Amino acid sequence: MKKICIIVLMCLFGTALQAQGSVWGTVTDAQTGETLIGATVFDTLSKKGTSTNQQGRYTLTLNGDTAVLRVSFVGCQTQYFAISTHGNQRLDVQLNGSTTLAEVKIVGQRVEHVESSQASQVEIPVEMIRNVPVLFGETDVVKVVQLLPGVQNGGEGTSGMYVRGGGPDENLFLLDGVPMYNVNHLGGFFSAFNSDAVKNITLYKGSFPAHFGSRLSSVLDIATNNGNDKEFHGGLNVGLISAKCYFEGPIVKEKTTFSISARRTYFDLLLQPVLAIAMASLDEDEKVNAGYYFYDLNAKVTHKFNDRSRLYGSFYMGDDAVYAKYRFGYGYNEQDNMKLRYNWGNIVGCLRWNYELSPKLFMNVTGAYTRYRNDLSLTEESKWYDGNDISLFSAGMTFNSGIHDISGRVDFDYAPDPDHAVKFGGQYMFHIFTPETSSMKVEEHDSWDEIDTNFVLGQSKVFAHEVMAFIEDDWRINDRFKVNGGLNLTGFGVQGKFYPSVQPRLSGRVLIADNLSAKVGYAYMTQYLHLLSNSNISLPTDLWVPVTANIKPMTSQQVAAGFFYNLKNIVNLSVEGYYKYMNNLLEYKDGASFFGSSTDWENKVCMGRGWSYGVEFLAQKNFGKLTGWIGYTWSHTDRLFDREGQMLNNGKVFPAKYDRRHDISIVATYKFSERFDASATWVFSTGNAATLALQEFDPGTGGDYYNYIVPYVESRNNFRMPNYHRMDLSLNWHKNLKHGKRTLSLSIYNVYNRQNPYLVYESYDYSYNNASLKQLSIFPILPSLSYSWRF
Repeated sequence: MKKICIIVLMCLFGTALQAQGSVWGTVTDAQTGETLIGATVFDTLSKKGTSTNQQGRYTLTLNGDTAVLRVSFVGCQTQYFAISTHGNQRLDVQLNGSTTLAEVKIVGQRVEHVESSQASQVEIPVEMIRNVPVLFGETDVVKVVQLLPGVQNGGEGTSGMYVRGGGPDENLFLLDGVPMYNVNHLGGFFSAFNSDAVKNITLYKGSFPAHFGSRLSSVLDIATNNGNDKEFHGGLNVGLISAKCYFEGPIVKEKTTFSISARRTYFDLLLQPVLAIAMASLDEDEKVNAGYYFYDLNAKVTHKFNDRSRLYGSFYMGDDAVYAKYRFGYGYNEQDNMKLRYNWGNIVGCLRWNYELSPKLFMNVTGAYTRYRNDLSLTEESKWYDGNDISLFSAGMTFNSGIHDISGRVDFDYAPDPDHAVKFGGQYMFHIFTPETSSMKVEEHDSWDEIDTNFVLGQSKVFAHEVMAFIEDDWRINDRFKVNGGLNLTGFGVQGKFYPSVQPRLSGRVLIADNLSAKVGYAYMTQYLHLLSNSNISLPTDLWVPVTANIKPMTSQQVAAGFFYNLKNIVNLSVEGYYKYMNNLLEYKDGASFFGSSTDWENKVCMGRGWSYGVEFLAQKNFGKLTGWIGYTWSHTDRLFDREGQMLNNGKVFPAKYDRRHDISIVATYKFSERFDASATWVFSTGNAATLALQEFDPGTGGDYYNYIVPYVESRNNFRMPNYHRMDLSLNWHKNLKHGKRTLSLSIYNVYNRQNPYLVYESYDYSYNNASLKQLSIFPILPSLSYSWRF
C-alpha cells in the first residue's frame, strides 16, 4: 500500500513548467446549444490533446508557436482551427451534426478509446439506449447497461446490477453528480431513469478515478439534458403500460434554458375493468378499488451569466404507489372500511455553479439533497347503529423508514501545462438514517366505553458524517506513456466511531501503435453503507444501514489490464482481465432473515471475504447504418466466511449467488432507411447458483414417514439453475409530419418464447413419497406497441 501511494504522489507532482500559452472554451451542439461531454480537442502538430468535462469545458496548454486544433465528437462533423499559442485565448466551438460516414466524424471516438489512460470504462450512446428492445417496450438505462461485459442482472426482467463479482448495493448511481439509493420501480423490473431526460452515460467497472468513491464495484454516471437554448422542442410517447412526455427550450434565448420530462404508468387504470368484473359477483354493499403505478419527474434549469460563469439547478422525484380500498356493510346497521397505502421513492435535487477562475483553473461548486423514503399505512374503520346510538371503531398502523443526505462539494480542474490535467476537491455529506418506525392508533367510541390508544415503536434516528478529499493527475509522460494517478481520502463518523480510509488509484496506458494500446489499473475502494435485503429483487422494505462499531466498512482491491484496438476507424475492440479481492462482506447467518426490521441486525449477519476474476471482451460500433456491440464475459466469483463465530458453509469456500461462468450479449440496430429501422438483442448466461436441499436422510427417530425424513443441504449455493437465453426484437416506422416526426414501434420480448427460470422450488408428490424440482417462469413472449411524436 505504501509503495502504491508513493507512486501515485510521484505522478501527481511530476509537473513540467514549459507552458507558453493556453486555449480553453466550451464545445456545444450547434443546433441545440447542449454542451458536449467527452468531445476531443487535439493538436495535430504537437500530438497533444484533451477531452471536455461534464460541463463541456476543455483547457489545453501548448508549447511552440502555432497549433492546429482538431475538435471532434461522435455523430458530429469535425472542425479544424489554426491558432497561435502565444498568450491565452478562448475558443468556443459549435459542432454540427452529420449523417455521413466520413472518417473525420469518428476520430474522437478512436482517440478516447485507444489513447485515454482510463481502463474499465464504457461510454454508452443515448440513441442506442432508446433503440434497444426491452420489457413492455419501455426504454431502460439500467437494462441496457446489464448487456455490457462484466455486468450481470439479478434475474429475469430485474434491474439489479452485479458488477465484477460485487453485490447490488456496491454500485454508485449518480444523477447529475448526486447519489441515488433506490433506482428501481416495480421490484426492479424497471429503472428510475427516464431516457428522454438523459444526455450522457458512463460506466466505470474498475480503475476508478480518484474523484469517485463510496462504493466497491461500479459507478454509473448519468448526466441529464440542459435544454435547447435556441428553440422549443418536445415529444409525447404512449406505450402499453406507460405514457411519457418531455419539453425543452429557452427561457431567455442563448442564456437561460429549461428541460422537463415526466413518465407515469397506468397499471391502476388497466386494472379497473378487471375489478369491475370481479365486483359484479359481490354484494351491493361491497366495493373494492385497488391499483399500482409509478412515476418519474425530471426538471433542469440552466443559466449562463457570462462565458465564465453558469448556474445549474436539477431536480428528480419518483415514487411507486400501491393502494387498496375495501368497503363492505351489513345493511343499514353496519359498515366497514379498510384502506391500504404504500409509497416508496426518491427525491434528488442539486444546485451547481461553474466558474472559470483562470484559463487554467475551473471550479465547480455543488450543493445537493437526496431522500429515499418507504411509507406504509393501513387503516380500518367500522360503524354500526343499534337503533339508539352510533358506535365507532377505528385502528391504524403506519410503517416508515428512509435515508436523507445533505451534501456540499467543490471540484477544481487545473491544467498547469500540456502534459498534466489535475483534478482536486472535497466533499462533506451528512447522513440521516431513519430505521423502521411503527405506530398504531386505536379508537373506540360507543355508549358503554371509550378507548383511545396511541403508541410508537422503533429505533432512534442515526446520524453520520462522511468527508472526502481527492487529488488526481492525468500525466502524459511522452507520446507512448500516459498515467492517471490519484488519492481518495475518506472518513466516516457514526455513533462515536470514526473510520478513516486512504484509497490510492493508479492507471496507465502504453501506446503500442496509433490504433492499439495496452492499459493497466489498480483501485482501492471503501464502502460505509450496507443494504439489508432478503431477496434478489428490489423491495421497498430493503433498508440502508451504516457501519457500526461491530460492522466494519467493506473494502476492495482491484487490478485490471487489457488491450484496446480501433479497427479501421470503424469498430472499437477491447479485451480486459481483472482480479478483485473484497473484505468485510456481509451474508446472513444460516436460518437468519430480514423482513423490514433492522433491529439487532448486526447479530444476524456474518463478515467474510470474497474474490472475483475474469476476462471481458467488447466489440462496439457507434456510428453508421449498423450499430451495436458484442460482449462476452468469463468470470469466477467465490465467498469465504471462516472467522471465529461467523462461519458459513463450515468455513469452506462457496460460489457467490451470482457466480456465472459465461455471459454473452449481442446488440444490433440497423437503419434501413429514414423511415424504418430495426433492433435486436440476444443474451445468454450460465444459470445462477442457489441453495437447495438435494438430499434427505432419516435421523432414526421412528414414527410416521413425514415426521422423520429431514432435508439435507450439502453446502451453500450447491445447485446451478438452468442456463438463461432470450432474444428481443424492435421494429420502428418513422414518418415526418408537418409539425414534427412520429414513430410507431413494435417491440417483442422473448421472441422464441424461452421459458427461463425466475426461481426453482421443491415440489413433493405425497402419492409416491417423491420430491422433485420445478421451475417458475414469469415472462413468455410479450409483444407491445408504442407511439411517439417529437417536434
